[in-house]
Amino acid sequence: MSEAVSALAGSSAHGFVDVTEAGLVGMVTIRGDYGNTEFRDKVATLLGLNVPDQRQMTTGGTDKLLWMSPDELLLVCPHGEADARVGALSAGLSGAHHLAVNVSDARAAFCVKGTASGVREALAKLSPADLRASVLPVGEVRRTRLAQVPAAIWLESEDRAMVVCFRSVAGYVFDLLTQASKPGSEPRYF
Repeated sequence: MSEAVSALAGSSAHGFVDVTEAGLVGMVTIRGDYGNTEFRDKVATLLGLNVPDQRQMTTGGTDKLLWMSPDELLLVCPHGEADARVGALSAGLSGAHHLAVNVSDARAAFCVKGTASGVREALAKLSPADLRASVLPVGEVRRTRLAQVPAAIWLESEDRAMVVCFRSVAGYVFDLLTQASKPGSEPRYF
């Protein structure tokens, strides 16, 4: 059995913000009827995290639970724990309409770190989403596009954002983020 390898082996670039491929990150897609209180409560109990409201995330220990759509959550956890989380969710939700899938190796994650304004400026150059702090505060999740590809963005702090995309476009997204953070190209909007 071969050892897991991240999409870009931790590649990084330095500009007015730093862009780093986050390495191996566990990601589990959880689909179900989140309008059903019993289902929400069962997911929360199994994960030890409250189910987040629309466009929000909840955190606990090494885990994050992100709202992705009305019927989908994304659990971000240590890479080596993703399969076990899928097993626990599948067993705990048995009999309920649901889907729990380890998508860790189908996704890539990037950390964008710098000043608060720099992080927002680099991302805003690539996304049509409104990235003002009043619209995208720390802890809120935004599904959007970065140039030509879908992505999810959230700020973990004012000076650190995470970006998740499909692994197949990881090189493209890394190049986009690197180009968007070139020194001297700051729009100085934020």
